[in-house]
Amino acid sequence: MKPLVSILIPAYNAEEWIAETLQSAVSQTWENKEIIVVDDGSKDKTFDAAQKFSSQGVRVVKQENRGAAAARNKALSLCGGSYIQWLDADDLLSPDKISRQMAVAQDRQDNRLLLSCAWGGFMYRSNRATFNPTPLWNNLTPAEWLIRKLAQNLYMQPATWLVSRELTEAAGWWNTELKVDDDGEYFCRVLLQSSGVEFVPVAKVYYRASGSGSLSYIGLSDAKMASQLESMRLHIAYLRSMEDSDRARAACVQFLQNWIPFIYPNRPDLVKESERMAAELGGKLEMPTLSWKYSWIKTILGWNTARRAQLFLPRTKWSVIRFMDKALYRLGDGKGNM
Repeated sequence: MKPLVSILIPAYNAEEWIAETLQSAVSQTWENKEIIVVDDGSKDKTFDAAQKFSSQGVRVVKQENRGAAAARNKALSLCGGSYIQWLDADDLLSPDKISRQMAVAQDRQDNRLLLSCAWGGFMYRSNRATFNPTPLWNNLTPAEWLIRKLAQNLYMQPATWLVSRELTEAAGWWNTELKVDDDGEYFCRVLLQSSGVEFVPVAKVYYRASGSGSLSYIGLSDAKMASQLESMRLHIAYLRSMEDSDRARAACVQFLQNWIPFIYPNRPDLVKESERMAAELGGKLEMPTLSWKYSWIKTILGWNTARRAQLFLPRTKWSVIRFMDKALYRLGDGKGNM
């Protein structure tokens, strides 16, 4: 028999999207699969919407709200697959995503090989998803992959990965203490245990952008700022355990520099810790400056007000674009047609 692939979906207040997501999972051309949804204490009808797919082999379980990482751990504890496909409750897989990657896995015969693929972002209309290749869209060693991510502030959507059971068990459980970037930290550990990354360009994932509603959105949350820095500290430690070269340390410093605007000036304690970490790596951080659009606000009303404006205005613009995309989606009978 072909290996069993477990598609694991944590869900929280995903009533609007869960059916579309589950349809993309059910429609996978890789036939030997199981689909497990863990409803993390949703306050809407996520559980009922997911239960409608039970006749198609989808297993839905409930737990008290403990966060996405805990929901993923619960799903992992219930699954029996030889390969794991993580999938958020509002994202989509192309019908042959798993088949394409499993073809490579079966050809390579390496249980420590980590498989990734292309991903494109969209709001409501998946057929309008934009695929923007990055330097991570290549076959890379674990250290090279992480150096590129940190130095260039790159991102790989979690659903792109297909992970063997052996590699999953070696990486361990998701970190339930992190309030943000738990996926980045988790896949660092997966990378650390892998023999390398193989990019499968013909497999595709569709990532629904949700802006400030996303779990990854930091905003002005003290807890998320602290969590982000903790995740960065772990990223740096993982990379240095693989390669502690000048270029690796330079990538780590740049990583800290890229993220300092998200905590400055609101958390001077975290800024100071970031500077200490950079100095230990042989570098120095520059404090962020405001563009002309916001600098006058700082002069009149101070940094904190200018920072709030810097967060609010792009969100407002994004909300308008999202509203327009939603209207066009509904005019098209609510079908993304990816």
